[in-house]
Amino acid sequence: MRPNLWLLSLLACASLAPVARAAPPDAAGGTVTLRIENDALNGTDRYYTAGEHLGWTSAPGQVPDGLASLAHALWGEGQQRIGIGLTQLLFTPENTQIVPPNPHDRPYAGLLLAGASLIEDSARTRNVLGLDLGVIGPAALGADVQNGFHTVLGETTTSGWGTQLPNQPVVELTGQRIWRLPLARPGRFEIDALPEVAAGLGTWRIYAETGAVLRFGQGLDADFGAPRSRPGLSGDDAYTPTRRISWYVFVGVDGQAVGWDETLNGEPFRNTRHVTLQPLLGEVEAGVSVIAFGVRASFVHVVQTQSFRHQRGGLFQFDSATISIPF
Repeated sequence: MRPNLWLLSLLACASLAPVARAAPPDAAGGTVTLRIENDALNGTDRYYTAGEHLGWTSAPGQVPDGLASLAHALWGEGQQRIGIGLTQLLFTPENTQIVPPNPHDRPYAGLLLAGASLIEDSARTRNVLGLDLGVIGPAALGADVQNGFHTVLGETTTSGWGTQLPNQPVVELTGQRIWRLPLARPGRFEIDALPEVAAGLGTWRIYAETGAVLRFGQGLDADFGAPRSRPGLSGDDAYTPTRRISWYVFVGVDGQAVGWDETLNGEPFRNTRHVTLQPLLGEVEAGVSVIAFGVRASFVHVVQTQSFRHQRGGLFQFDSATISIPF
């Protein structure tokens, strides 16, 4: 599947805009976020082959009293938001034209998740608690979406979705903490670091993650890093424009210890398609993010080590493009 290239064009145009320090526009109604992830720009169509996310994040302080009390109990005083969203993730083997697929290759799997998150910010930290509910299997509509796009684009359709993992409910709880550490101010620019720890526990994936992002730019206090779909380094969809135009380039490294991944291990307690996961996963990412007149556009390129035994093709690469618009 090919990503929406208009997102990349918008990002390139925004990154060339001049920097101004005037007060940012009001975003009291929150923001809507659209994210597209795909490996097509790297010339492949395999493994984590596509992801789409549509979400809404509230303005600061627009949190129900019960959730505000929970945030205070967990993290103390801070600025709070809530987020909701719908995410679809698609996984395929390397060779999508043979049926049945190679038994040593990644199984076909689609996930469709409805998620909610509670976000708490202080001047130097961000805490995120998330809950995803959904399904893995044909009900996630992976075959319909991928082959539908391939048909529209005139590309070869994928043959093996009939062998995908069967329908199973998904419940996933995630937690994350990011620290924002200013490092230097060379001239009009800023440099900071964003160390992060995160973990997930649920029927889809059980993992722990740690890593850090190094950023260079202007207006770094507007967010806690570029967003992308988890697992992996993500600053989340929430941001606060602090000037008319903010921007930064970044590079990040993270490591994940993975105890369970249903898209690799297969359905528990049944003999479904499965491979042997690699318990340690590493990633390097780099990209650019721009906030212009309240609109944020980000692009992230991710390079990932092998996630399962017998994975072919060396390091796996994919890209993530996100745009968020206040309303």
